[in-house]
Amino acid sequence: MLVVGRSEVAALLDMDALIDALASAMTDLSAGRAAAPDRVAAMVPEREGFVAAMPGYVPSAGALTSKLVSVFPRNAGTPLPTHQALIVAFDPDTGEPVALLDGTAITAARTAACSALSARLLARADASVLALLGTGAQARSHARAMCRVRPLRHIRVAGRNPAHATALAAELSAELGIPAEAVATYAQALDGADIAAATTHAVDPVVRRPWLTPGVHITSVGFNPAGREVDDATIADALVCVESRQAALAPFPAGSNDLLHPIRDGVITADHVHAELGELLTGSRPGRTAPDQITLYKSVGVAVQDAAAAALVVEAARERSAGTHIVLD
Repeated sequence: MLVVGRSEVAALLDMDALIDALASAMTDLSAGRAAAPDRVAAMVPEREGFVAAMPGYVPSAGALTSKLVSVFPRNAGTPLPTHQALIVAFDPDTGEPVALLDGTAITAARTAACSALSARLLARADASVLALLGTGAQARSHARAMCRVRPLRHIRVAGRNPAHATALAAELSAELGIPAEAVATYAQALDGADIAAATTHAVDPVVRRPWLTPGVHITSVGFNPAGREVDDATIADALVCVESRQAALAPFPAGSNDLLHPIRDGVITADHVHAELGELLTGSRPGRTAPDQITLYKSVGVAVQDAAAAALVVEAARERSAGTHIVLD
């Protein structure tokens, strides 16, 4: 079995290739060719955490994997990530376990890459101002991914901790060569933004309708069982797209409060979910129809994303003789 650690995974995983691989995976999923059952989780209530299992199969990638991911929000501000994961890859022809990969780096990268895919499909072609809501690993990954699909010329960063926002803005300016600034509030970050990437563990919405500029594309990847990132008015006014209707509208721990709560409260119906990304890719559902239309991609994370990313890492590791081989016998 091939074992690939976190630093090697990060070095082997090419963001541009990942965005393209996710397009194929999303198409497979919407067409019914891929398999991604709703995730299940074992709760650790005294730590507000859980461990979830996410098996997935993507025929276009020749990928059969299962991810175990822990989500422990109290790790924020410590040396440990809030999301930590392992991925096992199996041979899709024989079921033989062939690789064990760090899934923490893959989770950060594939989540941002799919948000970037949504921006490629839904954001205005001239979108150039990015609002980053949150200052953690996902905020970093989203900045790196979004600049691959749209001509970003300015980034605004907002979070709960002003010092973290300032540090991230400086880091992104240096790394990406794009001016980035920290601002005091989420409203300031969103004012005039063409793309908004919400990457928080918020209880109360950090994306609110009065703060939005016409034509903005919003990506929301945050997850908190006790809250949500996007308010009802934004959900109601936006063209809403998801990875999978089944996953997004499933009960906890699979679905999204951002959609389930307004459905429960009668603000929208399930039919308000306009399209899956795979449907946009095949053209079976239309995307943006007007420059001032607000579009929203709500992500819950699906296993086909991990499978497609893992397949890229395994292929690159074999080509470059990276990783370590172990025998399980």
